[in-house]
Amino acid sequence: MESINQYQQLAVTYATAIGTKIIGAIIIWFVGRWLIGLAGRMINKAFERQQWDPSLTRYIGNFVTVALNIILVVAILGYFGVETTTFAALVAGVGIAIGAAWSGMLGNLAAGIFLIVLRPFKVGDFVTAGGITGTIKEIGLFASSINTPDNVLTMVGNGKIFADTIRNFSHNPFRRVDLKCQLAGSADHAAAMQLLRQKFATIPNVVAEPAVEVDILEFNLVGPVLAVRPYCHNDHYWQVYFEGNRIIREALAAAGFPDPMPAQTVLVQNARS
Repeated sequence: MESINQYQQLAVTYATAIGTKIIGAIIIWFVGRWLIGLAGRMINKAFERQQWDPSLTRYIGNFVTVALNIILVVAILGYFGVETTTFAALVAGVGIAIGAAWSGMLGNLAAGIFLIVLRPFKVGDFVTAGGITGTIKEIGLFASSINTPDNVLTMVGNGKIFADTIRNFSHNPFRRVDLKCQLAGSADHAAAMQLLRQKFATIPNVVAEPAVEVDILEFNLVGPVLAVRPYCHNDHYWQVYFEGNRIIREALAAAGFPDPMPAQTVLVQNARS
């Protein structure tokens, strides 16, 4: 009977010790996570005061957060009595194995560093990268977030972005909007070109320099096709595009230009008897 009581007392002692450690580990976890969040916010505020680039700020913030979380896990394991040196060696070994199996992840990490250093784009730029067109929301450790024009958030691996062609539509102060205008064969193309130059110059957000380009692009069975090319900032591209098409339709109609209609000449020859 005494032995049973001793076993019960021993079990209670061990359960109390383990329970205390578990509660302590939970407290350390939540306090640590709160401190990590606080550190992240302080770093972001410090970078904002220094007016650092948002791309670099988020990248460093992500790196610091990951590093602090690893330290937190190691501290909790040390609290449980696990040898951290052994754990470090284990992590290193697992890291080598994972690196060999998931070399693409390391490639994405390296590509992310090059994207930050070389700066082909920054957060807020409108780009085509990795086959995706949209606005850069974040340059992460392994992948970048791109918000497409139809409001779909897309994650693209940094390795794919760096290995592919990058088109940055926001880098230059303006870009060209390509429009076409079909004229009837009987229309006065010179008058139409002059009219469109005047009308397009009045569209909001069309830059004055370089001036709007209007010229004959090609000919087809209907008549000449004009190339109409205004310039604007990338933020106003679609506004100028849609208003430009409306101006082409309304201005030519109001000026009395004939509607372009496909026409064919049919030659009829009567057979002699």
